[in-house]
Amino acid sequence: MAVGPTGSTVPRRQLGRNLRELRARASMTVRAAAGALEWSETKIWRIETGQTPLRALDVETMCRVYGAGGDLTAALMGLARETKARGWWHAYGDLIPEGFDVYVGLEEAAVTVSTYESDIVPGLLQTDGYIREITRVHYPDIKDDDLDGRVRLRIERQGLLTRATDPATVRVALSETVLRRRIGGGAVMAQQLAHLVYVSSLPNVAIRIVPLAIGAHQGMVSGPFVILRFPVTGAGVDTEPPTVYADGYTGGLYLDKPGEVQQYDRAFSGIWNVALDELESLRLISDVAGSYREP
Repeated sequence: MAVGPTGSTVPRRQLGRNLRELRARASMTVRAAAGALEWSETKIWRIETGQTPLRALDVETMCRVYGAGGDLTAALMGLARETKARGWWHAYGDLIPEGFDVYVGLEEAAVTVSTYESDIVPGLLQTDGYIREITRVHYPDIKDDDLDGRVRLRIERQGLLTRATDPATVRVALSETVLRRRIGGGAVMAQQLAHLVYVSSLPNVAIRIVPLAIGAHQGMVSGPFVILRFPVTGAGVDTEPPTVYADGYTGGLYLDKPGEVQQYDRAFSGIWNVALDELESLRLISDVAGSYREP
């Protein structure tokens, strides 16, 4: 009996999304693409909805038909090789062209984002100055133009919070360490924490702080992570499986098996429940922000 893919569906979903966008940019219907590739329309649909793994050579053929550039074709072929993997580590490197970011694509599609961070402010909530300091640490030799580009990308991601149609519901649990770790000096931190105060006023955003006095809690075991959930159909079925993302120094880990997601759901609930409530958290953020403003 044939055994289906046992690993994460994330690479298949992302590959399908990118191939669908390439076909649309080429102004080709599913029927026209199927004719050009000598495949069935059903096969195209299954590929674009992430329901089947795909050979790298088939991806190369599709990219040629759709007129994709060399860098993007190479990146998508690499993604295709991961569709049959049992687990998936995606390491960002020079091969990945600008704008091709798996996490950003998933985040943009999400309707709810639940995040725990132990050391730094999450990207969705970072200010310009804070982003620059974090990026310089990660890429010590980065050129000014590249730094500016990374800042713009992260700021653009934050439109998820305020977009006119269905802004994502975001819950953020932060260790108190995040507030007290001086990134870029007092002025940068004062501005960053003031931004947290502003963002917490948005109706779709909730921020809670886990005080250091709490001691041991679930976040110490889990480490930082993000849980992404996606729209549901009229019948209440997920359009895409909930996905956990954990960032690493050389890449990110994506998990979407139900048992894995449930485990992180329990961890987030445990962290959220021991944290200060939103009002108490806002007071603490404001107090710490004030300490950075002092001469």
